[in-house]
Amino acid sequence: MEITAKSFSKDILRLENIESICDEICQKLRTNVRNKLKRRGAVVGISGGIDSSVVLALATRALGKDNVRGILLPERDSSPDSLMLAQKLAEKFGVKTTIEDITSALNGFGCYKRRDEAVSNVFPEFNPLMDKAKIEIKQNIFENIPTIFSLTIVKPDGSQQSKLLPAKEYLQIVASTNFKQRSRMSMLYYYGESLHYAVVGTPNKHEVEQGFFVKYGDGGADVMPIGHLYKTQVYQLAEYLGVPQEIIDRTPTTDTYSAEQTQEEFFYQMPFQEMDLIWYAWENKYEVEEVATALNKLVEEIRNIYKNFERKQNTTEYLRLAPIF
Repeated sequence: MEITAKSFSKDILRLENIESICDEICQKLRTNVRNKLKRRGAVVGISGGIDSSVVLALATRALGKDNVRGILLPERDSSPDSLMLAQKLAEKFGVKTTIEDITSALNGFGCYKRRDEAVSNVFPEFNPLMDKAKIEIKQNIFENIPTIFSLTIVKPDGSQQSKLLPAKEYLQIVASTNFKQRSRMSMLYYYGESLHYAVVGTPNKHEVEQGFFVKYGDGGADVMPIGHLYKTQVYQLAEYLGVPQEIIDRTPTTDTYSAEQTQEEFFYQMPFQEMDLIWYAWENKYEVEEVATALNKLVEEIRNIYKNFERKQNTTEYLRLAPIF
């Protein structure tokens, strides 16, 4: 896929020939699954989110609906909307689905118990049977400040409390929560191996390159057909492929913590529409002055975001590394 625009603008990521781009992705996916991996079809974990929805649509187009299995993997913290939208997606594309509730597996790993223990270390009054919790980044991405995480608990009446999250508790909460993605990966590979299908991953370009994935969790797959696409481009494909409008209109969420949380709150710190453009500019070495003018931002703001991107990529490099021999 080539982007032919030379000067930086807000339209620089618009896909000009979306039909040929879809055909190219589907041809590559078909070749990878059938010729390289020598598998009969594709397993896709679908969550009602935009990325997994586009991947399912592409896999169906590439391999045929009878050769694609959608796996729905809810657990006790999942939003009911995720299951409902994933089922609606599968019905739209005529794909057979299997629902595997992974709550019992996560209980076996001690996922919730370990997470709640760390939350209680910060908020002794936390009641895991009544209260909800999430991790947030509250500082402004336009300032040159290293990431600082806060823990927020939400009471049944909707009131919230936040505190800075100490490193020990942050690491324990994240490590515990990552059981969710790793359990899902194990289940996807169960179906992949039992059906002789490839596991098709759903991360987009930002998730891969900024490290917004769990190693050997949602980062574990045989092929990642949209790993080169910016989020705004994934939305363009969704419109073209006919993904249900409710999914397109849904705010991107982590659907990981018990309290509702957007991807922007937890990781990206800015709307993906802006982030895509600035990431593209940083990646392609556009001068900060040109980007600031095009986006009506201060030069120093763009410069600080460039530094933030570099910091995130360096910090998460280990996630992208293969095992070291």
